[in-house]
Amino acid sequence: QEKLEESGGGSVTTGGSRRLSCTTSGDIYDKNCMGWFRQVPGKEREVVATIYTVDDTQWYDDSVKGRFIISRDSAKHTVYLSMNDLKPEDSAMYICAADVHPTTTPSSVVRTSCVFGGSWNSEDVYGRGTQISVSS
Repeated sequence: QEKLEESGGGSVTTGGSRRLSCTTSGDIYDKNCMGWFRQVPGKEREVVATIYTVDDTQWYDDSVKGRFIISRDSAKHTVYLSMNDLKPEDSAMYICAADVHPTTTPSSVVRTSCVFGGSWNSEDVYGRGTQISVSS
């Protein structure tokens, strides 16, 4: 069964750094577009970074651009989110996700979608999340 599992959450002070990890199972890593979301209570989850695992092209939301870096380790089937200069407004549940497309979808379509933040819906695969709390 496809599964994503996040780790690395915790408490950090303003200006600090943290690296989150997302380990994948099965063939989920081959979905080619992986992303990190964050969600706070009462709000919709929002995608903050994506990576197209074929060529490492990345996309970032403006709120994290220049501070967060998404990366991957193919040998470990793991995706990372390195977070720097953390702010209290970064406090959230961080959720790893794989953007699933029908197998007939051309790779060019998957890539174009991914490098603009992905096309996310209920058919995609999401982890349970790991909490980040940033104190001032």
